[in-house]
Amino acid sequence: MILQAGTPQTSLLRVLFLGLSTLAAFSRAQMELHVPPGLNKLEAVEGEEVVLPAWYTMAREESSSHPREVPILIWFLEQEGKEPNQVLSYINGVMTNKPGTALVHSISSRNVSLHLMALQEGDSGTYRCSVNVQNDEGKSIGHSIKSIELKVLVPPAPPSCSLQGVPYVGTNVTLNCKSPRSKPTAQYQWERLAPSSQVFFGPALDAVRGSLKLTNLSIAMSGVYVCKAQNRVGFAKCNVTLDVMTGSKAAVVAGAVVGTFVGLVLIAGLVLLYQRRSKTLEELANDIKEDAIAPRTLPWTKGSDTISKNGTLSSVTSARALRPNKAAPPRPGTFTPTPSVSSQALSSPRLPRIDEPPPQAVSLTPGGVSSSALSRMGAVPVMVPAQSQAGSLV
Repeated sequence: MILQAGTPQTSLLRVLFLGLSTLAAFSRAQMELHVPPGLNKLEAVEGEEVVLPAWYTMAREESSSHPREVPILIWFLEQEGKEPNQVLSYINGVMTNKPGTALVHSISSRNVSLHLMALQEGDSGTYRCSVNVQNDEGKSIGHSIKSIELKVLVPPAPPSCSLQGVPYVGTNVTLNCKSPRSKPTAQYQWERLAPSSQVFFGPALDAVRGSLKLTNLSIAMSGVYVCKAQNRVGFAKCNVTLDVMTGSKAAVVAGAVVGTFVGLVLIAGLVLLYQRRSKTLEELANDIKEDAIAPRTLPWTKGSDTISKNGTLSSVTSARALRPNKAAPPRPGTFTPTPSVSSQALSSPRLPRIDEPPPQAVSLTPGGVSSSALSRMGAVPVMVPAQSQAGSLV
């Protein structure tokens, strides 16, 4: 039967054909991302390199009449407790990658395997690959995500060996060995080198902690002991020399240790004593400077009438009383004033008076010492009341 165009049956078949064609094109455009079986969990050694394999395929190949595919690729790393970290991306024909990462093949080959170089322990985690294929019009024609778990293993770092205890005959010592870094955790093995080779096992050996306990030492147990730290990706060694001593030799060593300690203590004491002595001398010098007596002031001008510092007129009155009276000579039988020692010691500096004539020399005693001489010597005249021949005061 032939159907003519324009009939209802023709329109229905056309719509059905177009719908099937669209579904067929969609199914042909479906893509899938692949990871080799058994390679979704990988292990690698630190410092080496690894390839995370992945590629994608289309369910049915596009014909030459269909637009070409434009892939969008992103590799990112997920680690526990951290935000996802982008490692490599290919978007709009532009490649962006971190140092030490690259694609193994060209993106046009549909192989999106990731190459990681110079691995570090921090590169461990889950790597996710996301591929989104678009056509020239920017419409997505397929998308897929695959994951690969990577664990970076670390061989044991060089361990450190130590001896705990004093190795002399009859005592016990412990040999310790520890590697600062290892993934997975290192196991330890101790052995003694030739000429008395020996491999140690438990219970003397603790393979997890790396300790070896040697009891009841003897001279024959002296030698070089080697510790080997190893895991399934590598190993490292260290050694310690055990020299078992007799009692006398141990006493000599102990005496040397004690003597060294005492010497250090004595040196420290001498240093402290020297510092304290220097400080004491410095304080003494400061005290002497503070206790020094200030220089004495120059005396006031001698040989003239003076006034006391407190402004009183007693000194002036005494000085005037000693001046001789030209009109009336001294009465016979009276005592001649003599300088008082106490008044000389307690006298105050005196200022010269300008309004009076200079004092004249007066004969005081048979020795011929004048009042002006006494004044120059700093004496202060004191009035002594005259007495009569009968002994009464005048």
